Amino acid sequence: MHSISSAAVPAATPTTTVRTARDVAALGTVLGIWAHPDDEVYLSAGIMAAATAAGNRVVVVTATRGEHGTDDPVRWPPERLSAVRVGELAASLAALDGGRGRIEHRFLGESHGRRHVDGMLAATAPDGPVTELATIIDEIAPDTVLTFGPDGMTGHPDHRTVAAWTRQALRRTAAAPRLLQATCTVEWSREFGGLLPAMDGGTDTFPVTPAADLAVELRLDAATLGRKTAALAAQDSQTGPLREALGARRYRRFVGTEAFRQDAGVRWAPRRGVGTRSRAGTAPLLPAPGGRSGPARPPHPGGRPCADLCVPACAAARRPA
Repeated sequence: MHSISSAAVPAATPTTTVRTARDVAALGTVLGIWAHPDDEVYLSAGIMAAATAAGNRVVVVTATRGEHGTDDPVRWPPERLSAVRVGELAASLAALDGGRGRIEHRFLGESHGRRHVDGMLAATAPDGPVTELATIIDEIAPDTVLTFGPDGMTGHPDHRTVAAWTRQALRRTAAAPRLLQATCTVEWSREFGGLLPAMDGGTDTFPVTPAADLAVELRLDAATLGRKTAALAAQDSQTGPLREALGARRYRRFVGTEAFRQDAGVRWAPRRGVGTRSRAGTAPLLPAPGGRSGPARPPHPGGRPCADLCVPACAAARRPA
């Protein structure tokens, strides 16, 4: 597991962790920056649904179309899978806000006629993507940015690269949003951490953050979890195998908590009323302290492609205890 230095900017106190859908309103305008379609829904669907319901602006930026996210490239050549995943992503985001179309989305590079290759972000010269992300951040002026930590959650090189690009972009912007990085709770790790070995050829798997250091520990209520599972089902090419392997009840536990830690090494200057008090007048919410590589993909039922957070969890979940 990789640690994050907090020496540059000490965390403010007192601290309150975002724990409920009502608390999410205090995150203000939310910008999610992710590597592949399905990253955003696995890691932040509940946050997006709650923020949208509170009237907050939510924007998602995806670096690639996930065209290589399959263990069967003959059946799912890149162009075919890319088209499927783009459509699934649109349907997934629509499911989170009841089809109202309030969650905005864009692909990184699209406005400049560029298309980043799935699995190759680490080999991409960073200046162009970093500059574009900085422009997006200045344009949207988010209060909160959601992305991966330097560990990439699963160690995936694309995830790690997006985390690095986002951090660099924030250092180039006039904006000073709160940077929150996806992590796992201790309880979640105990139940599910063994499903996924590292995807970087190393030993890191899921990062684990103690409860006291979490900026967000959102345990989804029934309504929000329902929206999230519907959004996940919309990306069935990636989420279906794991859902089948775990079974409905265990799958709901797998996706039922969203956790983020704050990168205290990146400047945060909250605007008045954002990050300190929700629109509903809840308690102060201040910062808490503080392509493909890797193993070969196992086969999946029906020859479907496989998600980054799915491999090799599906096979592991099907193994006899």
